[in-house]
Amino acid sequence: MPEPQRLADARSSLAALAILMTTVLIGAACSSKETAETTPTAAVQVATVQAGTIKREVSADAVLYPLHQAAIVPKITAPVSEFYVQRGSHVRAGQLLARLESRDLAAAVTENQGTYEQAQASYQTAVKSDVPEALQKAKLDAKAAKDTFDAAQKVYTNDQTLYSQGAIPQKQLEDAGVALTQARNQNEIAQKHLEALEAFANQDALKAARGQLSSAQGRYDAAQAQLSYAEIKSPIDGVVTDRPLYPGEMATPGSPLLTIMDLSRVVARAHLPAAEAALVKVGDSASFEAPGVTEAVPARVMLVSPALDPGSTTVQVWVEAVNHDNQLKVGSTVHVTMVAEIVKNALLVPSSAVLTSPDGKTSVMSVGSDDVAHQTDVRLGIKEGDQVQVMSGLESGQKVVSEGAFGLPDGTKVKYGAAAGGESGKAPE
Repeated sequence: MPEPQRLADARSSLAALAILMTTVLIGAACSSKETAETTPTAAVQVATVQAGTIKREVSADAVLYPLHQAAIVPKITAPVSEFYVQRGSHVRAGQLLARLESRDLAAAVTENQGTYEQAQASYQTAVKSDVPEALQKAKLDAKAAKDTFDAAQKVYTNDQTLYSQGAIPQKQLEDAGVALTQARNQNEIAQKHLEALEAFANQDALKAARGQLSSAQGRYDAAQAQLSYAEIKSPIDGVVTDRPLYPGEMATPGSPLLTIMDLSRVVARAHLPAAEAALVKVGDSASFEAPGVTEAVPARVMLVSPALDPGSTTVQVWVEAVNHDNQLKVGSTVHVTMVAEIVKNALLVPSSAVLTSPDGKTSVMSVGSDDVAHQTDVRLGIKEGDQVQVMSGLESGQKVVSEGAFGLPDGTKVKYGAAAGGESGKAPE
């Protein structure tokens, strides 16, 4: 082949090779651009982990009771003579509310008063009257025996002196000694006899008189008590909530005549499971939500039962509140919320950010500075409303996916656009 022809063929081959290489490079660039454009990016909402205060709350339905209540039951059977109050009347402790028929009781008091006064007079007579004749004779005998003994003692002493001086014979001294011994014996017998009479005869008479007086006084006091039962008085401050009888009807023991309730404060009695009741203690703050009351009523825990209710295996908790303007009606059902614990500086995330696996483990999708979401295991604490406390796994300032995390693969790049719910998902600062 001629040289010019070979040169022309070489130039054609080089041109074709150049065109082929250019085509390959352009195809590779287009393929890389297409791959970059098809990398998955998820639109989510994010929230920042922040420190704040969260409360552990325990809530339950409860029934309202008055703080104090008195169902006044008469102690005697008698017709109602007069009522001094109506339903709705405000009363004070000790106020007279009603009176029962009591003319027979008043007569019994008068009769027993007379018997008591008579017994008093008899007792005074027994105390102040002369001693019995035997006792009086014993006293005289004892005095005479004492005088005889004293005289015999003096004679014997004088004879001893005279005998020592040789003025009297020995027989006279011995006779004086015998007389002294006899006088001493007589004196001892007389004194013992007097003591016996005073200890038995006189004391028995006084005991009998005292017993009659005590018996009469007891009957008199009982009659006065029966008469006092005819006056029905209020044991507490409060409001009359029930008065089933009318004047003239028979009041009987065992049937309430009046019911008084102290409605200034009310108590909600709630039944909590043992695990929840263990979180609550006396003094914890609480609130009521009651029908017809627009705002929550502040309250406090006043009692946590120390034992389970055997019928329901629950713990009864009493929550007390001031009943302003009687807006809380006794007997109604209210919803009680008790604050069992307050944690400050707790790490908080929206509850919607928490994912729970079938085995119960909890996690969130945390977003790094490269806008890539990674599944992060967390341990949760208290939940309040739409916030939950994170005990471990996150730090303050981290970002987590708050909407759109469900089903999001680990390592997915995210953008803060419209989430699955259609809401704007701008990351909070």
